[in-house]
Amino acid sequence: QLTTGTMAKSKSAKKSTVKFVVDCTAPVDDKVLDIASFEKYLNERIKVEGKTGNLSQCNVVISRDRTKITVASPQDLGFSKRQLKYLSKRYLKKQQLRDYLRVIAASKNSYELKYYQITAGDEDEAEE
Repeated sequence: QLTTGTMAKSKSAKKSTVKFVVDCTAPVDDKVLDIASFEKYLNERIKVEGKTGNLSQCNVVISRDRTKITVASPQDLGFSKRQLKYLSKRYLKKQQLRDYLRVIAASKNSYELKYYQITAGDEDEAEE
């Protein structure tokens, strides 16, 4: 009886998790952004149920590989993707990278850090 109880529990937990990904490939490859400190920043700042430092109690897991940070949260918690964008922008501002990088939604549950596209032709016309 115990084994079926834990089995059902893990199955339902797996089914109802929402994963949000922040893809930092471009700045990490250029050694502009330190992904470990970004992860630490998110760990300290993400609010769950109105409180920071409430991640582990609510089963919110932040993990990272070389260029991506993944935030996994239970479906019924209603974790906001928007908060992730807000915190990403705040982190970029703190690191003084906000003028060079932008946070763009790559898909329904992922963000991407991209460089602004700067065209050289426009500046010359403005000067004349």
